[in-house]
Amino acid sequence: MGFVALNRLMFKQKEQRRRRRIHNQKSTKVPKKKDSLCQEDDHSEGGKRSRYPGSNLPEDIWCHIHSLMPLRDAAHSACVSHAFLRSWRCHPNLKFTKETLCLKRNARAGRVARCFTMRVDQILKNHLGIGVKALYLGFPDSCKVDICRLDRWLQIGITPGIEEVTVFLPRNYRTKYSFPCSLLFGGCGNSIRHLRLSDCAFRPPVGFDCLRSLTKLQLYTVCTTGDELGNLFSNSFALEQLELIYCGELISLKIPFWLERLSFLRVSECNMLQVIESKAPNLHTLALYGDPVHLTLGESSQVKTLDLMLSYNWSSVSYAITKLPSTVPTLETLTVTSSSEKVNAPMVADKFLNLKCLEIHFCAKAFSPAYDYLSLVSFLDASPALETFILSVNQNEVKHDSVFGNAWHMRQILGDKHASIRKVQINGFCSAKSMVELTCHILENATSLESLTVDTICDGFTGADVHRCYVQNISECWPIPRDQILEAHKALRAVDRYIVGRVPPAVKFNVLEPCSRCHAIDVELP
Repeated sequence: MGFVALNRLMFKQKEQRRRRRIHNQKSTKVPKKKDSLCQEDDHSEGGKRSRYPGSNLPEDIWCHIHSLMPLRDAAHSACVSHAFLRSWRCHPNLKFTKETLCLKRNARAGRVARCFTMRVDQILKNHLGIGVKALYLGFPDSCKVDICRLDRWLQIGITPGIEEVTVFLPRNYRTKYSFPCSLLFGGCGNSIRHLRLSDCAFRPPVGFDCLRSLTKLQLYTVCTTGDELGNLFSNSFALEQLELIYCGELISLKIPFWLERLSFLRVSECNMLQVIESKAPNLHTLALYGDPVHLTLGESSQVKTLDLMLSYNWSSVSYAITKLPSTVPTLETLTVTSSSEKVNAPMVADKFLNLKCLEIHFCAKAFSPAYDYLSLVSFLDASPALETFILSVNQNEVKHDSVFGNAWHMRQILGDKHASIRKVQINGFCSAKSMVELTCHILENATSLESLTVDTICDGFTGADVHRCYVQNISECWPIPRDQILEAHKALRAVDRYIVGRVPPAVKFNVLEPCSRCHAIDVELP
């Protein structure tokens, strides 16, 4: 319900009352035609007309209607209705951003900051601090807020019954502001289910028992230590999701066994972190980005999904195949993203006995041209239960030895058959010798293979054909550099010459070509 519609409704109610008064004073006067929104019912048996009930609705219904409106419209409606003015002072969803406060996008940074502060201050001064369910403070980057004023805002918003608290501070607050944990005492914090903080310090003290209902905790560029998080974990028995991103003070993260509901953990770019020890019995999903850490999971670990991306100087694929089989033995889905694979995947004795889906993504700029894709067979050999294998290679400025050139003899690797593999997809398929060898190896050894898809264009790691115009009905495809288009056409030629004839009749073979309209180019191929 928008502000214009509310104005129209209130105006028609007032107009209806005015007409009713005129009718009562001059009964001989023919009443005007009633508007559809304020239509009176027919005469009842007693000869009286029933009034439109809108103005007499109970206050809790008006409050519910008001709570469903966006913050901007809710504030405007409070100016035209006494009922909405009362409910506005108890509005449950307080989301303060540049968008909700209608701040001009092109305004100067100083003006945006002043307007943001003024409007938030005015709204919260008029709010009674009753019935707040969600408080969202998304400060513009240029905004500088007085710490005492920010404390006052949080004191107004964080009241008993609140469920979501989000405070995204500008970056210059990182070392200046410490989130006031004292506001969570006295019952104010025990109803919070979702807490998100950024660019501040968060230091729960010993004996901290204020977040008993917390299910989701997200900390972005927050100063906190492992001991302080331990103080929070001591009573947050309902915690289900934990995300720690750019938390530079964190050295050791220990998750106790009593967090039985914790199922998701993401740790990203915490550069000082050395140890992750989890005893949470129902942790199913891990996402680890950054430098490798000493990862210890309890004997009852049930981790089934892992997303791994090591920092620039590390070889993610080699790390995964050598370290993870013994560390995460229950793994079923593994996604590995590598930006600097300097060595080939080694042969290992340990097995991923439960792994069913493997995705490997190679980024472009730091990728070695000498990398041997055929070495990935060692990953397939280490995964006897593997059913789905997806390889994505972003070929931006990466040159490999082409299959077209000097005399080429295909290498073959002897070993066990990959009896469980059913689906294989290669995004960014190119004319590299080792990639053609890998594809041929899969066709010859994956005895249960049902489908093989090769996409000659890799648009990132989101899928094979996400950005193609003929799929999404967009004006044009994702822009591709000329050298990648040339390589894609070479890859098509390699498919025709070396792959097509090896595809078994029972295998569904899909080749995704460059867009004939957006990626058309004159090429001369061997």
